[in-house]
Amino acid sequence: MLSRFASSPLTDRTIIVHPGGRNEHFAGAENISTEAPFSGRTVSRILERTRTEYLLLVPVSEEVDVAPSALDRLVSVARQTGSGLTYADYYETKSGARVPHPLNEYQAGSVRDAFEFGPLMLFSMKAVRRAVARHGSVEAVRHAALYDLRLKVSVDHALFHVQEFLCAKASTDPRKSGEKLFDYVDPRNRIVQKEMEKVATNHLKRVGAYLTPRYSKIPQDEEKYPVDASVVIPVRNRKRTIGDAVMSALSQQADVPYNVLVVDNHSTDGTTDVLRDLATRHSAVRHLIPSRSDLGIGGCWEEAVRSPSCGRFAVQLDSDDIYSGPTTLQQILDVFRQGDYGMVVGSYRLVNMNLEEIPPGVVDHREWTPANGRNNALRINGFGAPRAFRTSLLRKVGIPNVSYGEDYAVSLRISREYRVGRIFEPIYLCRRWEGNSDSSLTVEQTNRNDAYKDHVRTIEILARRRMNAGRG
Repeated sequence: MLSRFASSPLTDRTIIVHPGGRNEHFAGAENISTEAPFSGRTVSRILERTRTEYLLLVPVSEEVDVAPSALDRLVSVARQTGSGLTYADYYETKSGARVPHPLNEYQAGSVRDAFEFGPLMLFSMKAVRRAVARHGSVEAVRHAALYDLRLKVSVDHALFHVQEFLCAKASTDPRKSGEKLFDYVDPRNRIVQKEMEKVATNHLKRVGAYLTPRYSKIPQDEEKYPVDASVVIPVRNRKRTIGDAVMSALSQQADVPYNVLVVDNHSTDGTTDVLRDLATRHSAVRHLIPSRSDLGIGGCWEEAVRSPSCGRFAVQLDSDDIYSGPTTLQQILDVFRQGDYGMVVGSYRLVNMNLEEIPPGVVDHREWTPANGRNNALRINGFGAPRAFRTSLLRKVGIPNVSYGEDYAVSLRISREYRVGRIFEPIYLCRRWEGNSDSSLTVEQTNRNDAYKDHVRTIEILARRRMNAGRG
C-alpha cells in the first residue's frame, strides 16, 4: 500500500503514524510513534514536517488501494478550485467485491465530527497555514485535533468533494446502519465527546453562530385546549407494534386530562383496523387519517398539532416504542411546570422486542448542559427521546414535512430561542427490531439522511448568525 503512494511522482515524503513497538520499517519513510494519532501534538508534528504544497492524510488503518491517477486528480482539482481540503468517493472491498461508497457534499452545516471524508484527505498547506495563523494552533486535545483542523480550514476555504471513485478501502465494520446509529452516544465515548464539544463550540464562536445562555420568555398562550397533554403517534404500517404503543400511552397516570392522537398515514397492512378497534374501546384515542397522501412523519405531526383535539403539550411516542412505565407523562409535565421551557426531552433505554437491554443501553445525552447544550446540539445527530413540546410553539415554527430529521429540525429551532428541560433518567423504551425504518439502510439512504441534517444545521447556523448580528 505504501509503495503505491510512494511510487507517485507527486509524493515527496511518506510519514507513518503508528503506535510503536512493532519494528515497522519502510525505505525512505519517516515515523511518528504515538498512541494518539489524532491528538494536537501528533497533528502538529505532521504539519511541522510537511514542506510541500499539499498534505495527503490517510486517516484509516485499513488497506487503501489508490487508482493510478488518483493523486494527480486530487491535486488537479484542488489547484483548480483553490479548496482547503479535497476529498473523493471510494469503493469498499467486501468479500472480494468492490461496492461503491459515495460521499456527501460539504456545507456550512456539516459541522458534525462524524462527517465522512473517506480514506483520502488532501489538505492545502497554504490553507492550513492561513487557518492556523488566523484561528490559532491546533487544539491541545487527545482525540479531536483533526476535527479542529478541518473546521478551522473550512472557515475561509471550500472543502471540495470530487464525485469520482479514486480509491478502494477494505471494509472492516460489518454492522448494519441501525447498529451504528448510536455510536456517538455510547457512554464509553464521553471523554472523546467532551473534546469534540470543545472544538465545535470554538468553531461556532469563530463563525458567529455561538449562542450565549440567554433565552426568550415563553409567549403567553391564549389558546383554548381540550386537554392539557396529547401523546402524538404518527404511524404507517406498524400492525405488529402500534397496539403496544397506544396501550402504553393509555396506561399513563397523570394528574390532568390527556388524550392520544394517532395519525394513521394511510396504512395498508392492517394497522388501520387495529386503531379503529382501539378508538372504539378507548375514548381518549383519536384516530386521525390525513386527507392528503403526501405526508411524511413531520406532516403527520402537523396534522396532530393543528388538530382541535391537540392538548397544550404535545408528547412524542414512536409507533415502534413504548414508555418505560405509567409515570412518563407525569414526569414530563412536572418539568414543564418547574421552568420556562419550550420543550422537554427525556432519556431512553435501547431494548429488543423482548424488552431486554441492548448496547449501548441507556441514552441520556448527559453531554447536554444549560449553558452549552443548544450549541453542542449542532454537532451531534439528535436531542434524545421522548421529546415534548408546547403546542403553541410548534404551531408557530412549523414542522418540516419529511420522514427523517423533522424532530431534530424543530428541536434546534425551538432551542435557538427557548430553554430546553431535560430528564436524565430513562422514561422511554426504544425498541430495536428488523422493522425499524433505519435498521438496514444503504449507503445512499444514509447519505441522504445525513445530508438533510447537515442542511438543517446550515439553516440553523445562518439563522443564529443573523440573530447574533441583530438581523433576525
